[in-house]
Amino acid sequence: MSTPPRKPSRKDRTRPAEILVLSAILAVFVGLVVLMSTRALVLSLVFCGVSFIVALVVFAMLALASNPRQGGGSGGAGSSGARSSSDDTTSH
Repeated sequence: MSTPPRKPSRKDRTRPAEILVLSAILAVFVGLVVLMSTRALVLSLVFCGVSFIVALVVFAMLALASNPRQGGGSGGAGSSGARSSSDDTTSH
């Protein structure tokens, strides 16, 4: 007996768009800074694309790391999956 899937909230549905928009804004800013400092259009486009991809990956990883666990159980800021010495069950 499983519970029916919950409907995602509006915040959950708009999170990908927020990450894309923030990455695009940062990429345009970096592209403009490079364009104004070097006057090389191709170089600024390369920096714009690279910074978009890097910002997208970093923001997505931060979003994944900051999401609280959905299920029950003990999990919070302190439980990072680290093993204690009592969990070590190696046999010789």
